[in-house]
Amino acid sequence: MSAESSQNTPGKLAGRTALITGAGTGIGQAVAEAFAAESAIVVCADISLESAQAVAAGITASGGHALAVRCDVSDPDQARAAVEFTAVESTIAETGGLHILVCNAAVLTPLATVEELSLEDWQRALSVNLTGAFLMCKYALPFMRAGGGGSIILMASQMGRVAYAGQAAYCTTKGALLQLAKGMALDHCGDAIRVNTLSPGGIATNRLAQRFGSLESAQKEWGPMHPMGRLGEPEEIARGAVFLASGDSSFMTGADLLIDGGYTAW
Repeated sequence: MSAESSQNTPGKLAGRTALITGAGTGIGQAVAEAFAAESAIVVCADISLESAQAVAAGITASGGHALAVRCDVSDPDQARAAVEFTAVESTIAETGGLHILVCNAAVLTPLATVEELSLEDWQRALSVNLTGAFLMCKYALPFMRAGGGGSIILMASQMGRVAYAGQAAYCTTKGALLQLAKGMALDHCGDAIRVNTLSPGGIATNRLAQRFGSLESAQKEWGPMHPMGRLGEPEEIARGAVFLASGDSSFMTGADLLIDGGYTAW
């Protein structure tokens, strides 16, 4: 369903406001576009305001409703401001609050063993990938509770279940998100707030292209490590996010939705 057609036929997320971090590129962009296509009001948050604005403009041009805000999720003040901005916009749009939070912002660490990895790189991974999710949830939860509940999605990874040589820091942060979601799920069941993780396998994004030199190299080198023989596409992960954000997953909390092309089945 296109964002334009969703304006004529209310989608699964009609009447809801969603805040998505790391929405300027890749999976975050695909999630923002998919939510807008399902009639959600989308706030695109990214450390690059220009990237967030470009995604929001594209959604708006397609008939959706999207806004942009700059946010470094590792900065408590910026995390709080992004949530409050979303809450204000939801009030203006009369959707009744913040209903969906997707914590997707993340950084990759250099390929290195723990012995080789700098303390700065280790702490940066923790600050963005893990503490960033904690901060966004911390500030969003009161608004979600006041609005009657909602859905929080933490973007984890298949690397939260298995490891990859030279990526101890990244794997650690993604594994921790699985447990963070479980803890919050138990804490907030009574608030009608569901908390789940979404774990992609290798996805064809610019970030992966940077890691391997090009998407062609990534497909050649890493694609075969997935039993399906290829990398995933951002839109395939976005469809999983729509499921977790919508009533289709109403009996699901504290769980991990693994979309990894069979990577962890080897």
